[in-house]
Amino acid sequence: MTVTTALPYADALALADQHLAAWLKQEGCEEPPPDAIGPFPPASAAPYTERFRLGDRVLLDRDGGPLDGGRYDRRRVRTPAPHGTDHLTLTVAAGPTGPAWVRLEAGTRTTDSGVRTPARVPVPELVRTLLPLLDAADGPAAVLAAPRVLTAAGVDALVDELCDPDRRLPAVVASVPAGLDTGPWLAETVAPLCEHLPGLATLYVLDPDARTRFNVALEFHAVYGGAVRTYLPEVDPASRRDGRRHPVLARHRMEEDLRRAAVLLSREPRRLAAERPLPAVLAAVPALRVPASVPVLAAPVVAPAGVREEPGRAAGRTAGPEEHERGAHPACHEALREQRRREWPKPKALPAAGAVTGRTVGTAPGRGPVGRLCAGPGGTPGPAASGLLGPGPAAPVRRAGRRRTGPTGGRGEVPLTFTELMARLGEFPLVTFTGDQKAALALDELRCAGGGWARLTWDGLTALQEYAEAAVRGQAGGDFKQWCERTPAGCHRFPPRKAVRGESRTVFSHAKWKRERMLPVPECVDASRRAFMGAHLRIGGGRTAPRLHYLDDCSGSGRIYVGYIGLHLTNTRTN
Repeated sequence: MTVTTALPYADALALADQHLAAWLKQEGCEEPPPDAIGPFPPASAAPYTERFRLGDRVLLDRDGGPLDGGRYDRRRVRTPAPHGTDHLTLTVAAGPTGPAWVRLEAGTRTTDSGVRTPARVPVPELVRTLLPLLDAADGPAAVLAAPRVLTAAGVDALVDELCDPDRRLPAVVASVPAGLDTGPWLAETVAPLCEHLPGLATLYVLDPDARTRFNVALEFHAVYGGAVRTYLPEVDPASRRDGRRHPVLARHRMEEDLRRAAVLLSREPRRLAAERPLPAVLAAVPALRVPASVPVLAAPVVAPAGVREEPGRAAGRTAGPEEHERGAHPACHEALREQRRREWPKPKALPAAGAVTGRTVGTAPGRGPVGRLCAGPGGTPGPAASGLLGPGPAAPVRRAGRRRTGPTGGRGEVPLTFTELMARLGEFPLVTFTGDQKAALALDELRCAGGGWARLTWDGLTALQEYAEAAVRGQAGGDFKQWCERTPAGCHRFPPRKAVRGESRTVFSHAKWKRERMLPVPECVDASRRAFMGAHLRIGGGRTAPRLHYLDDCSGSGRIYVGYIGLHLTNTRTN
């Protein structure tokens, strides 16, 4: 997203920092230290660079300095993703004259050093909150997060905007089908169709009178019949050939598959946002380079027993070169993961070959090897390493559990094992488990997970229960992911980035992989007693990557059905 703001530079930066801190807190991270948020230095102030650790594998880099008579300030947040690192960079810059520019970039760097295509990166929630507050603009046009309905009186201004030579963003213009009311069409079709476009395009809906006047003014660039047209920069209204340059999304494509149509509509704006040259002010901003001498400021981090501390991970230590180059969590990368395996302290005595049964040695993200070969307290071999445990579930590790308000409002201890969790599923009256418990109980064998998976699963079930209670009353305000993004006050919050609406098209179209996700449901939900459960919660990362798959049937039977809790089901990244 690249827009200008009508606010003074200091106000725009203060607003950006305020909402970035609020977003980080909502994501379950620590807020940056108060003295890092302000006051803001003058344009002539010397450059600065800061780094903060805001949670496990979450880094915030801040830098700024003079810029050709102006000023720039930048914030970059790196958070762990299932197969890499999510990057979010927010830059505010201004020259000696003219408005301030605001640019927000989001992407995912994968473990194989690849980068997800722009069409696959979700719109950060920060965009939706900042746009209306920044008075964001693209030339003469206001950039809003939601489509704006135009009457005949606003057509001339829209035509002037489309023909403006300085326009950078595409304009997405939707028409209303004949005989339909504008309000329902906007709410049920246009709004979800533009889900991936906030900050990347200006969005308009023409009412019937406006559509007629618009098509008279732009004879070779008309839009009608419920179609949506994307007007790229530099429209030539007198050229029939230029009309072919601006893509049209027909109504029947939306009616066939609205979600697919939304992805198709977003491709060109996202490509332009990623490839279009930056304005001169933003192009002059230097690359972000955090020198190795900059300390990582954070609270002390206590490593699990027997786990070696990574370079640069402790409070006040200098971040190592691998961490600067590879992102917030170097252990996510295969090469470093292999290095940690080699560095793991060997037990004094290992059982003979074949004596240990069960899973082979693997790694848990940020925690080192897991499985049948685990270190006990102080790094000594645990019972699994000594071959004392058979192939069945290991005895749960007893630790002090956390206490939290449960779904019914009472106080209860959060389970640290899946054995305990499965026994307490009755505490969620609107969440029904229909799957096989064996897959969930098998997670207790991975004892180095330290109860974190069980705690996160319990958090997810608690949030699902509260969402279901609101959904059956018609007060949820959307699906579960939207509930996580805008959790009401007083309700338990689950991280939105760990709530996934559905599987990829590749998984859905692969017969075997899809069959794995056809999970049990009652006959009242589906006569076949099976339903596809693509929606899931991310319980962990890495190769093991536990998942909780569920079906939201609050609008039907008034319940949520959990069909699977266990290791990641088969997809392109599993073996």
